[in-house]
Amino acid sequence: MHVFLETARLVLRPFTEADTDHLFALDNDPEVMRFINGGEPTSRHTVETRILPRLLHDYPCFGTRGFWAAEEKATGQFLGWFAFRPLDDHSPAVVELGYRLSQAAWGKGYATEGSRELIDKGFTDLGVERVTANTMAVNARSRRVMEKSGLSFLRNFTGDWPDAIPGSEHGEVEYELTRSDWERHR
Repeated sequence: MHVFLETARLVLRPFTEADTDHLFALDNDPEVMRFINGGEPTSRHTVETRILPRLLHDYPCFGTRGFWAAEEKATGQFLGWFAFRPLDDHSPAVVELGYRLSQAAWGKGYATEGSRELIDKGFTDLGVERVTANTMAVNARSRRVMEKSGLSFLRNFTGDWPDAIPGSEHGEVEYELTRSDWERHR
């Protein structure tokens, strides 16, 4: 198994088609999906035809993928995934940070740990100049992870929600971390 990144407690590795069952379970937990789609179930067909292909996409500017399966290092248990993907396939300058972890992984610092390591790798090895992350304004847990990972609040905005979900009326927030800010706080 190729390992993209290891932290003290996590292994981040590329997704494979063998992860379909893990993704199906993750995306069918109503609490995990609460701020994504209002907790609605995701069909296996959607996981196989839309979600997994997106997670398998290679970004030419990185020479690798932008999404990684997260496993607990000690047990090999699938915990969810992290995203650190360029907004432009051909430029590593601006990347979007994201994470989706199972409830069993919540409250243990995994999201912050993985995010910090990805940010450090981005600025030291991948040519990243700016990291951005978005969430619903009411998603306090995700916002806290962003802050603990070194990102700062940038703005509120209203996203284009095809189907409104509870909390979407409050809009979304964007956080960011620039290379210069990262260097100053290292």
